[in-house]
Amino acid sequence: MTAIVDAVQSGEIPDSELAVVVSDKANATGLEKAKQRGVETIVIERNGRTREEHDAEIGAELRKKNVELVCLAGYMRLLSPGFIRSFHNRIVNIHPSLLPAFPGLDAQKQAIEHGVKISGCTVHFVDEDLDNGVIILQRAVDVKEGDTIETLSARILEQEHAAYVEAVRRIAGGKTIIGSRGEAVG
Repeated sequence: MTAIVDAVQSGEIPDSELAVVVSDKANATGLEKAKQRGVETIVIERNGRTREEHDAEIGAELRKKNVELVCLAGYMRLLSPGFIRSFHNRIVNIHPSLLPAFPGLDAQKQAIEHGVKISGCTVHFVDEDLDNGVIILQRAVDVKEGDTIETLSARILEQEHAAYVEAVRRIAGGKTIIGSRGEAVG
């Protein structure tokens, strides 16, 4: 999240503004980082509601702010189909693997356990299936002999920051759209 905020504020992602940072956890570290950068924050806790009810409230807040693109960062919960439909092809996520390999949790652990030589990260549009949406871009990271989950994660995180900024810049500039065959174009 901070990489995107900093890129918008520096002009690296031109002609864009950050409407709001939303979290479902009042103590999320990202909220404080956003506030430090002068970005409005909203906490919308789950409070025992269904996913659909919770997402409906988030969606209502985003529509009030005229949000055009939803960028997920550290949001470890599946979005409801209704939320995804209301922001169709306008929700992006970053995942720490070269999808479709190793979706879901613990992607770096999965990569090490499978003995792959290359891992990385993927920025993709969000659809109703876990880590399945149209791929916007990917960045490869070598898996080194003796890598731990922590060392691999750190190298992937460096690429995640750059990849997410690049993907949002492409989308904001109209250079990446979903084509007629369902592929990312641009």
